[in-house]
Amino acid sequence: MSILSEVGREAGLSDDSKKPTLRDALHLGAALRLVWRAAPGWTALSAVVAIVQGVVPLLAVYLMKLIVDAVTAAVAAPDHDAALREVLVLVALAGLVGLAAVLLRAGAALANETLGQTVTDYVSDVIHAQSIAVDLAYYENSAYYDTLHRAQQEAPTRPTRIVTDLFASVQSAISVIAMSGLLVTLHWAVGLVVVLVAIPGALVRVKYSRTMYAWQRQRTMAERQSWYLHWLLTSDASAKEVRVFGLGDLLRGMHRDLRGVLRKERLGIARRRALAELATGGAVVLAVFGTFAFIVWETILGVISLGAMVMYYQAFQTGLSSLQSLLGGLAALYEDNLFLTNYGEFMKLEPRAASPAEPVPLPRPVTHGLCLSGVGFRYPDTDRVALADVSLEIRLGEVTAVVGANGSGKTTLVKLLSRLYEPTAGVITLDGVDIRSFDAAEVRRHIGVVFQDFSEYQFTARENIRIGDVERAADDPAIAVAARDAGADEVIQALPHGYDTVLGKWFADGEELSGGEWQKIAVARAFVRDAEFLIFDEPTSALDAEAEWAVFREIKARARGRAVMLVSHRFSTVRGADRIHVMDEGRLVESGTHDELVSLGGRYAQMYAVQARAFRESPL
Repeated sequence: MSILSEVGREAGLSDDSKKPTLRDALHLGAALRLVWRAAPGWTALSAVVAIVQGVVPLLAVYLMKLIVDAVTAAVAAPDHDAALREVLVLVALAGLVGLAAVLLRAGAALANETLGQTVTDYVSDVIHAQSIAVDLAYYENSAYYDTLHRAQQEAPTRPTRIVTDLFASVQSAISVIAMSGLLVTLHWAVGLVVVLVAIPGALVRVKYSRTMYAWQRQRTMAERQSWYLHWLLTSDASAKEVRVFGLGDLLRGMHRDLRGVLRKERLGIARRRALAELATGGAVVLAVFGTFAFIVWETILGVISLGAMVMYYQAFQTGLSSLQSLLGGLAALYEDNLFLTNYGEFMKLEPRAASPAEPVPLPRPVTHGLCLSGVGFRYPDTDRVALADVSLEIRLGEVTAVVGANGSGKTTLVKLLSRLYEPTAGVITLDGVDIRSFDAAEVRRHIGVVFQDFSEYQFTARENIRIGDVERAADDPAIAVAARDAGADEVIQALPHGYDTVLGKWFADGEELSGGEWQKIAVARAFVRDAEFLIFDEPTSALDAEAEWAVFREIKARARGRAVMLVSHRFSTVRGADRIHVMDEGRLVESGTHDELVSLGGRYAQMYAVQARAFRESPL
């Protein structure tokens, strides 16, 4: 199914995009705890400022009443000088209140900005921690990417909005209470009008918040697809093929059409919301001026003074505005909490390859090695069997090689030994103890791995190697030793700043390496790790024959006192291994030394003969 047909399908909301209930959305406790954990001091300060700001409007309104009444009295007073002094004192007090309001606004803006940025960074850090904690199995499922995308999408903005909406609501609530108390002294119906005209606007916001939330959940995959197309158009990873195959216009068109569909749907919701808010806004205008007419009439009848008329009108406007802000703030908090359920959904993910509550201490030193007994594995959410009934040993002091065609299960085996996945059948033991009994992170610290699809970090050459053992100091001599053993030292020394040269072209003064040079850096990462188990998944695929032999010689040397597993399709590399295991369609079909397997005349002998013949007959 194409991207556009997927987005344009007509269907009801799926379970992943179901509309929330009020009960789901009004659990604001989690949001408040999140803000408090991130910055308790700034949270308390912002709350205090919001409370004071809520009281200030009442003082301003009351002082305005006193000023108007004092001016009215001064006009008829025989002693204008005394009356003027009284008025000036009141004006000065009103000025001080106004100045205090300005200072409070500035302080609140600074406190809320600081709090918002702190909470945003805190949430981003928590998401990063959770992304690291969940194991590799989640990355095999598109639903995980939807969950992660929604959480990441809201992290930069929602926490700040929560802070703003929360303290705006506190401030507005205090103003509403103060103004309502004042308006009741005029007539009970005035306070009721304030409430009645403010509620519809809040309900409109709640309704369309739920609609937008449901729409975003429904369209998460489409949003990710548009970002994927954007990445293809802008990433260095696809830049060569985009140009060679002339994909630019095709990808631009797909991105433009997809964004057009999403934009049309989003704007349709926005238009309906704008019309609803226009209707509620018109009702507010009618209520304001209708109430003003009532206050003027009461003044003409002499029921209230001219100053009281000004006070009540301002109190009505302020009270209505504050109530609208309060209800709007609560609706915004409702909306924020809806979207924070995305964050909560992501944070509830549990690692499948979790460590036990009370892990068994790792044996020190390891005396035997790793043993797989009847190990089987099936990737999540698929019926395809990746491994079936695999039994083999990786002994200390030996180089164990695993060979096989693409898709035979070699890399899956590496992932299981690295505790990135758990076997779905059988057991993997370390010195006779199930490795699931140990702490997963502790097991990984004792394993050095070079993956076939290793990462090319846009860091310095020194940092790229140190990644293999981050507990080492940046100036540890072992980094250069590992580079020499992997054949990377000569490459690094030729760079403009040696080991301090940034690799890759993403940042200033970066230097790009060839595929083979990057592979030497990756091998150096494994060498710098003082691990008892070294696993190499196609470590020399991009190296020439001479460099390949040098690396294998060093791998062989490191097998003294360690267990080494070598995955490769190049028989020139594996033939010197102490023991070779042959994989075929997820099963272990042969085991032995190179000579034993060749003499057996089975699968290994066939593959070796084909590769040797291809090498002899190669026109190159």
